[in-house]
Amino acid sequence: MIVNKKTIYIARLLSDLVLLNLVFILSAILAQSWEILLQRNYMFILLVILNLVWYFYSNLSGFYNDFFTRRFSTHFFNIVKSALVQVLITIAFIFFVKEDLFTRNFIIYLGTFLTIAIGLRTIIFRKTLKRLHRKGISVRNMIIIGSGETGKSFKATICDNPAFGYRFVGYVAESESGENYLGNISELDKILKTHQAEDVVIALPEENSDQLDEIIRVCNINAVKVHLIPDYFRFLSNRFQVNSIGSFPVITARDEPLEEASRRFLKRSFDIVFSLFVIIFIFSWLFPLIALLIKLNSKGPVFYLQERVGVRDQKFKCYKFRTMRTDMQKVEFKPVTEDDPRVTSIGKFLRKSNIDELPQFLNVLRGEMSVVGPRPHPIPFHNKYSEYFEAIKLRHNVKPGITGWAQVHGYRGDVPDEEENRKRTLQRIKYDLWYIENWSFKLDLQIIMMTVWQMITGKTNAV
Repeated sequence: MIVNKKTIYIARLLSDLVLLNLVFILSAILAQSWEILLQRNYMFILLVILNLVWYFYSNLSGFYNDFFTRRFSTHFFNIVKSALVQVLITIAFIFFVKEDLFTRNFIIYLGTFLTIAIGLRTIIFRKTLKRLHRKGISVRNMIIIGSGETGKSFKATICDNPAFGYRFVGYVAESESGENYLGNISELDKILKTHQAEDVVIALPEENSDQLDEIIRVCNINAVKVHLIPDYFRFLSNRFQVNSIGSFPVITARDEPLEEASRRFLKRSFDIVFSLFVIIFIFSWLFPLIALLIKLNSKGPVFYLQERVGVRDQKFKCYKFRTMRTDMQKVEFKPVTEDDPRVTSIGKFLRKSNIDELPQFLNVLRGEMSVVGPRPHPIPFHNKYSEYFEAIKLRHNVKPGITGWAQVHGYRGDVPDEEENRKRTLQRIKYDLWYIENWSFKLDLQIIMMTVWQMITGKTNAV
């Protein structure tokens, strides 16, 4: 939520277009000269194209959305992407018109200066608006109707983010709710006038929804803008989606990027290429060595196949190098602990280094797993975890992974203490759901790099 959102959007867009034109001319002059630029007047056709591309791409990519709710690091990454698009269009244009002067230097200047200029503009713009809001300039008085959990959470959001441009005045509720209580709903008309409210957020529980008509009527009479937070908001994830079907607005509780076929295709293509690379260049020579060590260390097979839960609750056989003694593998269901007598000496090394998971690249090739995703649970563990988290099946909307967002944050395996294990399991599932709702190819690469680094440094938190 941003005060005067349309005005701020226009100001940002126009300032970026001005910077784009200035950077273009500066880059051309530094690469050649002003006279040569005027002689090659078709270069100004490129400038017009770049302006149009910036306008349409920024809108399609949401470049100007969530200005204050995103970190600058995230916004800077989007700046780099937008600058790269400008560079690619420039390269294509130069190739098409067979330009021989405005080439490499011009392209480097354009990409570098544009990234710096838009980055500086963003920093200045954010700091200026935050300073104005903190001084009370262009700040709107807001009243929240409803002092329940939803209302208090929204109030905390407003107070923690003064840059949003709102000043929290107080609560209006049916019963006195302590600090910041302004009165009950029947006094709303007087409260709006007394406190010069400009925005009202309705966060009432379902049982009070019959009062909506009167609240909105009073707000309309006082020309106060009304915002509604539906009572079912508590059921929504952080990545809910608003769409329309016909003339009906529809809120989807969870928005999962991998529901799109194109993104699943990208992820699957990477899984195949990456798995083939690992199998051909690492597994091919490491497998005989590991197999020999396992055989010399204890009797039994090289591989350990365990039934696990996959995508859409489908069961599959998960491959691992055997790390436990065969006569103790079927001991009662319990997690592996430090100095567990069931684990062989070579098994300790394999588990600690994560090398025991290497055969799962075969599962990836078979389409049962992905390189990155929530770790697949063995059947007994899955049944136990279902008691901790009843919506555990949400994890199974994507393929399980060899490594995952929870694992690189230290949530690997279980602990003997029941209560501590429950807390760890809930936290691990939260990390898994966050990954599912925030998936991107970039995030997968980040998790892979973090996993490799933890393997190299020995900080895998595995036992």
